[in-house]
Amino acid sequence: MLINNILNKIQQIFRPIYDRSFILQNIDRLIGLNIFLVIFSSTFASSDTIGYFAIFAIMLTAIKLITKTGEKFEMSLADKFLLIYFIFVVISVAGSSLFYLSLKGFFKTLTYLGFYISIIHYLKNNKDKIKWIFLSFALCASYETVFAFLQHFGAVEEISGWQDTSHLNPEEVMTRVYGTLKPYNPNLFGGYMLSILPAFITLPLINKKLSSISLVCGLLACISLILTGCRGAYIGLFFEIALLIYIIYKFLKPQLKRAFTILVGFGTFVISLIVVSIASLRARIFSIFAMRSDSSNSFRFNVYHSCIQMFQDNWLLGIGCGNQNFREIYGLYMKTGFDALSAYNIYLETAVESGIFALMAFVAFIGIVIFKAIGYIINREQSEQNELIHLFTDSLIYRIYILAALLTIIGILTHGIVDTVFFRPQIQFTFWVMVGIIRITVTKEIKGV
Repeated sequence: MLINNILNKIQQIFRPIYDRSFILQNIDRLIGLNIFLVIFSSTFASSDTIGYFAIFAIMLTAIKLITKTGEKFEMSLADKFLLIYFIFVVISVAGSSLFYLSLKGFFKTLTYLGFYISIIHYLKNNKDKIKWIFLSFALCASYETVFAFLQHFGAVEEISGWQDTSHLNPEEVMTRVYGTLKPYNPNLFGGYMLSILPAFITLPLINKKLSSISLVCGLLACISLILTGCRGAYIGLFFEIALLIYIIYKFLKPQLKRAFTILVGFGTFVISLIVVSIASLRARIFSIFAMRSDSSNSFRFNVYHSCIQMFQDNWLLGIGCGNQNFREIYGLYMKTGFDALSAYNIYLETAVESGIFALMAFVAFIGIVIFKAIGYIINREQSEQNELIHLFTDSLIYRIYILAALLTIIGILTHGIVDTVFFRPQIQFTFWVMVGIIRITVTKEIKGV
């Protein structure tokens, strides 16, 4: 309550200015503009440019908080664990042996969390904009899909050939597409497409005529993800589809469940045939299970081993934030010839950078978010159970929004087990947008700070 009491006094001071200012009274429009610029610029701009738009949104949100009467900080249970995580990050940075390098990484973390706060305070009074956020992601996915197909059929050069070809026949070598995201990287592109694919399921809510278009564009976007050759994205896509199938099955009427099960089984059979018949795709997927026989897998195992040693030596508070800080200290632990930019696992990366308690707090945060989202989707009023196809009531609309956000989060976190593209702004900002959508929709009882 103390923070909100102080905030209220500051708002009273600025109230005369707010009442006379056209810009302040329409500041949500400016915040929303920067949020959408973050979304669209992710497809072509540098990390710094994307970050600038996010910082503008944060600054405008701060101005809104101190000038608009009635604005206040509110915390859900998940937010409290996020605050605990942030506190341990601060302590970790303060105690880092490479303080200045760690401080740079800390400012990135601060930007991401500040953007999350901006999303919450924007959507709190602008829930009608959620559909346009999902539409923006769907447009970005469609745009990137076009480039992915052009790159595939144009046989892009060596930059997309990142795979172990030592044990492959020429026909088993995949041309890996990377879209327009910077820096050019098939794994980054795969993770990005994985994070925005679920947006397509929300398009029929905007206009029912978009149903067929969303289905076709969604399938093409899935194919473009496959063309990245990103095995972590493949795993994430599997879990996204599995969760979507489960949710649909949960809400189908009993007489339709058998037919749906047969349809899913047939679809699985067809997909399996396609995978087996395409040599390059088959080799790419089977390499997931090759363990150390695949050089990329072996490289990751070596990095994991070194990072576990780093964690064991710094388990309490970690080494500090940021990839530059990580690289300097990783050099003391790495196996010769296995240099790395990150831990290739977002959970191990968090533990190494900020310690065991930061990891526990972050896992608790995302666990609560996922639990609340699933509960919101499947535990609504019994009268609405088993009614997948009916008029789009507000309850159903928000459940579909939450489902799309949940699928995104599950995909990102699953991909994060074997890669750390999660820390790139294109994916990180998408993650916080989706968490913000869930936070503002499912939280019923919140307490002021």
